[in-house]
Amino acid sequence: MKKNMGSFDRTLRIILAIVIALLILFGQLKGIGGIIFGIVAIIFVITGIVGFCPLYTPLKINTAKGEQEGKQ
Repeated sequence: MKKNMGSFDRTLRIILAIVIALLILFGQLKGIGGIIFGIVAIIFVITGIVGFCPLYTPLKINTAKGEQEGKQ
């Protein structure tokens, strides 16, 4: 898997996951909506840590373009 997410994208996903987790923890997101957003938060954390988003591949999105030029 080649990384296709830049550091800003990764950081943003992790911050959003934390916000969603806090909303669920404090009871602002409940029921089916809470479950769906919880799953999205888990996906955000995993893709943020790994640096690869499977959805970006078919859409040909790469937010890590500038970060990969120096690495080989």
